[in-house]
Amino acid sequence: MSNGPVVFVLASSAGGVGRHVVQLCAGLRADGVDVRVAAPAETLRRFAFDAATTAVEIGASLDPVRDLRAVAALRAALRAAPGALVHAHGVRAGLVAALAVGRRTPFVVTLHNAVLGAGPRARLGLGVLRVVCRRADVVLGVSEDLVQIARALGARTAERALVPAPELPAGEATRGRAVLGEGPVALAVARLAPQKGLPTLLDVAARLTLGRIVVVGDGPLHDELAARVRDERLPVTLVGRRDDVADLLAAADVALSTSLWEGQPVFVQEALRAGVPVVATDVGGTREVTGDAAVLVPVGDPRAFADALDALLGDPAAREDRGRRSAARAARLPDAAAALAQVRGVHDRLRS
Repeated sequence: MSNGPVVFVLASSAGGVGRHVVQLCAGLRADGVDVRVAAPAETLRRFAFDAATTAVEIGASLDPVRDLRAVAALRAALRAAPGALVHAHGVRAGLVAALAVGRRTPFVVTLHNAVLGAGPRARLGLGVLRVVCRRADVVLGVSEDLVQIARALGARTAERALVPAPELPAGEATRGRAVLGEGPVALAVARLAPQKGLPTLLDVAARLTLGRIVVVGDGPLHDELAARVRDERLPVTLVGRRDDVADLLAAADVALSTSLWEGQPVFVQEALRAGVPVVATDVGGTREVTGDAAVLVPVGDPRAFADALDALLGDPAAREDRGRRSAARAARLPDAAAALAQVRGVHDRLRS
């Protein structure tokens, strides 16, 4: 079996993808693996990669010219890493890797997001995804629908990835309430971006009969959402990006997600671990994460979502029951050790 390095490839990553790769790097390095990360400078700065993990700056972005430069940079890095195995995370990183690796280089890609929407942009995205799936030796998808799409696009081997949320510290409800305020409160933690379905969240807020919604996160939709909250006087507070999510979960009555698609949603996993009732859209891999612990509603149906949220906010006994279900489900979810064992097994198969 080859003992060459594992080279993880990332594009711009602001959240769960980067944290997942940090977990894998730490685990593989503990096993004595030479781990390297090729990513844009911004991504390398954002995440706390081990100082012993070799970092290679590449310019993966939405600009095709810069992506070609990223391909050249990755090729140069691989020439300096004989016997490497390449493991890309995400479609853009997967395309850069697909164009850079030689035929004899083992190549794995983990797909973290679906191609959403329609029109030329979506068709281009599916075209890129097809190239990546056909070139990779193994495709890992964070939800079963992504695994099926990969197979349909020509993947030779496609399996479901395990992507556990990083462990949060124990939360303190008193500190959380100082932020959330009193009374029934539903908490959402999400990047303020189109995939998260936040216009639907505001539609839900407009239909609530009691309680409030607090949204943690930042992103390109902030000003648009803030204007609507102000103009319609919605019971929603946008509190920006925070590092005390554990405290907020300890104080929240319900956790919610209105996403248009999710793989293995980090915030939903965190809410389950905290024993918080969950109301979420039934999309992607969300049901695979929650089982029957959460109340799941159709995507884009604010009335059904508001009814489900109202029912929990107004019924402490129902919240207690759902909270117990959340904790029980969390105990059955895969942990970081399981994710590491899966990735190690895939890498070993390709090198045997």
